[in-house]
Amino acid sequence: MPNALATEIANAAARFVVEEGLEWGPAKRRAVRQLGLPARSPLPDNDLVEDAVREYIGLFCADTQPAELRALRELALVWMERMAEFRPHLGGAVWYGTATRLSDIYLQLFCDDCKSAEIALIDHHVDYEPRTVTGFHGESVEALSVAGRSAALGETVGVHLLVYDLDDLRGALRPDARGRVPRGDARAVRRLLDEEPSA
Repeated sequence: MPNALATEIANAAARFVVEEGLEWGPAKRRAVRQLGLPARSPLPDNDLVEDAVREYIGLFCADTQPAELRALRELALVWMERMAEFRPHLGGAVWYGTATRLSDIYLQLFCDDCKSAEIALIDHHVDYEPRTVTGFHGESVEALSVAGRSAALGETVGVHLLVYDLDDLRGALRPDARGRVPRGDARAVRRLLDEEPSA
């Protein structure tokens, strides 16, 4: 059972996630500062923050979030089809269903040659920004960030292509702490879209 302080931090973090589009780590740290707590205060785990985000969305965004989530999943699918040769899998808030219009899209690519995805973007004249991010095992991975236009949202969305080695795909589908698959391929995303009511 989480303690009251962890729940308070998670609830404050959820507001930053939903209203400002912050990632969970920065949202938790900002919540600690906003609540006037010591910087070394223990942070709530991601499951607790996810529960708080879902509750916040249910209370304050229930009329808008489903359509925004659908638009993000549709845009993710466009990029998954463009990058199909690299076995793309959708993860993060767009996969789990907690995304809003302020959320970015995170696609993991699994490549024989880690430079091949970058070359594909260059060949298709897609502007991207390379950077290094922390991968799902805590290792450094290359991320290629592009801007994807969502007609449904009427705005540009950050799409981040995280480039993994093909061998990483084996462990990528291991269930998370709640027994859920942490990412899905294009077929799984289509299934989510088919299950959602249309906006």
